[in-house]
Amino acid sequence: MAGLRGFRKQGLVAISARPRLVRHRIATARWFLPPLTIAIVADLHVCAPWVTLTAVSRIVALTNELKADLVLLPGDFIASRSLPGWRAGMPSIARVLGDLHAPLGVFAVMGNHDWWDCDLAQASGFRASSVADGLAEAGIPLLLNRAERLATSHGAFWIVGMDSQRPIRGRPKQGFHDPERAFAEVDATEAAILVAHEPDFFAIGDNRAFLQISGHTHGGQMNLAQWRPMTPSLYGGRYAWGHIRDGDRHLVVSGGIGYSGLPLRLFQPPEITLVTISGED
Repeated sequence: MAGLRGFRKQGLVAISARPRLVRHRIATARWFLPPLTIAIVADLHVCAPWVTLTAVSRIVALTNELKADLVLLPGDFIASRSLPGWRAGMPSIARVLGDLHAPLGVFAVMGNHDWWDCDLAQASGFRASSVADGLAEAGIPLLLNRAERLATSHGAFWIVGMDSQRPIRGRPKQGFHDPERAFAEVDATEAAILVAHEPDFFAIGDNRAFLQISGHTHGGQMNLAQWRPMTPSLYGGRYAWGHIRDGDRHLVVSGGIGYSGLPLRLFQPPEITLVTISGED
């Protein structure tokens, strides 16, 4: 496959944005179409010198060279204010991401930092977002508690996007997500894939999507013999990284690209994630 030489090999310590390629294969009786490949670029947290716009441009090129059928961006485009460095604005980030392409499209959802650390969101009482505006200008559909039906020559399936589940100051028990609204138009006879920034929704056991794709955790950012103490989840390391299966439901959590808190990854390098879905043999 073209471009694989541009990916990093497994490393111990990462302080940059050079990703490795991580592959997951899912075989399920709930998929009735030909095999589908999905490239996932999560948690960019663009902030120099750790994740620069030049690095994002390189990541876009690597992702395009994978020639996936679909590209998904599970949120957290902007960096936390607590991360040391020079935070890039969403208009600049979105212009670079606008070069992503895939036959079935490129879709995005919002992450918690896209609300928490967006100046426009704060100033507008979370009624507007520079992230949403930037994605719109770049022509990247934002699935803000809504779904898109993707038709192929062999049939159709749904991409369902759910907003961030993390509460914010002033809304201590309420996130931005609305699963009923997100799934409202989905035809239950067709396969559905859920894109949700945080993986914790998987624990609810909602069976409407056979696959949930998430980021948020950075794989724990530190992986100490499978102990991931920095995982931001109500379930500890249970949904920290990788492919998790619960009956006929699947969860893929990408380790993502960027950094939160400390600009350091230990045994958990940045990654672009490639998922291949097929029906059961």
